[in-house]
Amino acid sequence: MKIFFLPANRCPLRGIAFLFFPLLSCLLLPFDLPAQNPRGTLRGTVQDASGGRISSAKIVVQAAESGVLRVAACNDRGEFRIDDLLPGNYQVIVSANGFADAKSVVRVTVSSVRELTVTLKLPTVQQTIILDSQIRSITTQSIDTASAVQQAVIFDQDLQTIPLAARSFANIAYLAPGTAPVEPSDPTKARITAVSTGGSSGLNNDLSVDGVDNSDDWIGGFLQNFSPEAIQEFAIRTAQEDADTGRTTAGSVVITTKSGTNQWHGNEAFYEGAASLNARFPIENPAPNPKQPFSRQNYVGTLGGPIVKDKLWFFSSFEYVHENASIAYSPDSQTQFNALAQLAAQGLVSVGPTTITSISVPRSVPIPFRDYLGSIRFDWAQSNASRCFFRTSADSYTTHNALVQQATLPSAGATTHNNYWNLALGNQYTLGPAWVGSFVFGTSLLHLTQTRNSNLGFALAFPFSSTSATTSGFETFGDNQFVTAITAFPVLRNQEKYQLRYDLAGYVGNHALRFGINFIHEPVLSGALPSNAETLVGFVLNPSDYAANPQQFATDLTVCSPTPSPNITPGTSCKVTPARDGSFSQNVQRFGLYAEDSWRATRNLTVNYGLRYDTTFGLFIASGHDQSFNPALAGNGIVTGIPHDYRKAFAPRLGIAYGLGSWGKTVLRGGVGLYYNDLAQNGWVQAFNAVNNFNIQNASGPPSLIDPNYHTPYALHATAGIEHAFNANWIFSADYTLETGMHAYRRYNYASGISVFRSDNRSSYKALALHLQGNMAKRLSLVANYTLASAKTWGCILGELFDYVNGVCDTSNPFGPGDYGPSGEDVRHRAVLAGTFHAPRGFELTTLIQAESARPFVITTADNSARISVNGVPTSLDEFRGTPYVQADLRVSRPFKFHEDWNVSPFIEFFNLFNRNNPGANFVTNVAALSVPAAQAASGNVTDICTNAACTTTQPVTRLSQLGVPAGGLGDFFGPGTTVGIPFAAQIGVRFTF
Repeated sequence: MKIFFLPANRCPLRGIAFLFFPLLSCLLLPFDLPAQNPRGTLRGTVQDASGGRISSAKIVVQAAESGVLRVAACNDRGEFRIDDLLPGNYQVIVSANGFADAKSVVRVTVSSVRELTVTLKLPTVQQTIILDSQIRSITTQSIDTASAVQQAVIFDQDLQTIPLAARSFANIAYLAPGTAPVEPSDPTKARITAVSTGGSSGLNNDLSVDGVDNSDDWIGGFLQNFSPEAIQEFAIRTAQEDADTGRTTAGSVVITTKSGTNQWHGNEAFYEGAASLNARFPIENPAPNPKQPFSRQNYVGTLGGPIVKDKLWFFSSFEYVHENASIAYSPDSQTQFNALAQLAAQGLVSVGPTTITSISVPRSVPIPFRDYLGSIRFDWAQSNASRCFFRTSADSYTTHNALVQQATLPSAGATTHNNYWNLALGNQYTLGPAWVGSFVFGTSLLHLTQTRNSNLGFALAFPFSSTSATTSGFETFGDNQFVTAITAFPVLRNQEKYQLRYDLAGYVGNHALRFGINFIHEPVLSGALPSNAETLVGFVLNPSDYAANPQQFATDLTVCSPTPSPNITPGTSCKVTPARDGSFSQNVQRFGLYAEDSWRATRNLTVNYGLRYDTTFGLFIASGHDQSFNPALAGNGIVTGIPHDYRKAFAPRLGIAYGLGSWGKTVLRGGVGLYYNDLAQNGWVQAFNAVNNFNIQNASGPPSLIDPNYHTPYALHATAGIEHAFNANWIFSADYTLETGMHAYRRYNYASGISVFRSDNRSSYKALALHLQGNMAKRLSLVANYTLASAKTWGCILGELFDYVNGVCDTSNPFGPGDYGPSGEDVRHRAVLAGTFHAPRGFELTTLIQAESARPFVITTADNSARISVNGVPTSLDEFRGTPYVQADLRVSRPFKFHEDWNVSPFIEFFNLFNRNNPGANFVTNVAALSVPAAQAASGNVTDICTNAACTTTQPVTRLSQLGVPAGGLGDFFGPGTTVGIPFAAQIGVRFTF
């Protein structure tokens, strides 16, 4: 196979410079071929009317919107392949001596291979073949006949037409089979939506934008948010990635941003949401309380076009979010707050030198949110042999009263201010007739601060506020301690990342070869945990109980025993911490290289095989010290030695795609591969922080160690599937996935007070995913998915696959009975239906309907150290399930066309159209917050539930469902403005496009 570019610069030294000095060359000729390739491939065969191959055919591919040319020639089997095409429409001209030219317009999509079969006819009449050039929706994707990767591609048309709650583009990823909604990955980044793949929390996915790494190496998940208006399209790859993808144990997200064209284009849009358009939240804001205040406006604008036609283009986007959300207090919460205010009025709320004599109890707490998202991109076609691009993007937002929740007063909140900046530049250049060199440079910065609303030096925790392992912990009043059963979240974070990547792709016969090297330098990966001198007191009773017996409150406040536990048990302990150094800092480097081959063994069979190697430097070095400086290491009696970077992460990959028949209507695919990914650093934060203090008393948490036998976590993916096109409009696929995880994170809390972090966990994910897409007479386009899945892992309470939340109940028997069960994202059945109906009189109705079976939850003992027993029988990991989740969203619009390319479209969007209460798995998870006798809550064995507020009468527990008490909506975990599970809400708006 011969593939070449039309020459524009014949200087051979420049090609040599690009091969050996990519960074220097890029400064002159800035491209994007990434850790996950955001470009597409066009391959196919050329034949005559009898089916005979034409080896002399020439293929010219020209970008319809910019005029950039690529040229290829068929090999001796009449086959051609053109890689690394930016997503978009291309005019394809196929010519051969003795035949009429064939012309077509083809859509190339991100991270996909587009297959063509071109039949040339005798030169009686020149033929023009128009192929599906308007493919811009997930509902109209074509079959990929060359890859075993399981993926779905989301287009800009989907982003504009499908209703998006809070306009988070990641919400639309739920259209892909094998994905599920999750709460945002981090309370300090509450608007950065996560996407669950493979039954995990989504924190173990590889994420890139224009080829530049966009993964948060501290928390996991997305690092920076992008406006949907800036995104051209993105691929959700849920399993079986090629060898060019690393640092994932589940899936990956490959995003490409919009670029300018030879025509001026852009849009302006306005979105309006208000309390009058929303339903009341029955859990938090029941009648007859005033309706919870809310308003949100989104202001959107884009502009793109030519600076120099056919040479230089730009595209820019901007979005401003002005939101005034709020947290409403239920009557139960207000009763408890008022009782606490009575105690304060009596002068009883006194800890150390601080005495509180009055506490204000509002009906609701405002949560103002302001967000600015901007992006600008330049593309330069320096020649037909060289294409360059440069993009810079920023996101800056502020949230006041962040982390305030249903059972916490405003004093427990904080002001969050986040600043993100991202830059990407690159160049693609031909090194010969069949080889392409690609270079990318990227950098990203994060500066995040959490400023607490109060600095009293203490916090009070009551049973009623421990509804779940929320980010505000058990605190009801006072300083936010970030006490959770999960981990410690920082009040300051800084991240500075630089990426260099070079790829070399070429063609030898029937082999499409690719080699690459990727280096990420992260000199700043730092932050700080809360480090003030603090006293956190847990109470056995609620404020309403103490209001009837104030002396008992005074006694419980002054008599408590300090505990080294990372969590506070209401009523049994307090935590007294002196001022200390809460900072942590790291300097980490990540290195990866790969080699792969896409071998077209026969016309119908493509074999993709490759090998990847990844390693990390400085993973366990903090503040310039290794773990030998950890004061807990000496004489701990549990572990000896310190962890080191893992150097054996070799990951082979193999994928096969086989087309049945000669028309490419049915494809069989399968594959197997290993996938390595270091855990996010937040799992070890207390061990990192300990090396700053050199004595246990000054550490910011309990004595914490990392097991010396660290092994980078990995997953084995095995997949098989079939895809069939019934006709040009309807496609069906079925895919089976098995992912076996090894060496994942677990936390061991020993009786001595020492915590040891180990990479010894195991997990399993199995799924059968069915997908149907189609179009009906230009009236209806739809996509339907169904996934039957099981996600399991080991843990004391519900954990996650490849996440840092898993712990053990019994350190002497870490794989004990009842400790293997579903992950927090174990969704057995999930169905999605999305589509657009073009109604009479020009109306368009677009819907997104999601339904899934109940997710699991557990109820823990008061100190979160184990699961409760019911009637003397210990509960397992899969004995409590929440409620099935069903949500239907709808968008109604009526476009009006003016002139040739002007369009005005007013619209209204409805979320949770039928106002279904969707707590999902967000139920009360701590026995201390349930209405059970205090003695049973303290013992962890529940036999009765209270039937009145004073618990003077009870009834026996005869079924576990009696203990299920909803604690909020599915998307309510980190406060307002999150993903799904909200009550009915509507927003109106208008979009102008030219």
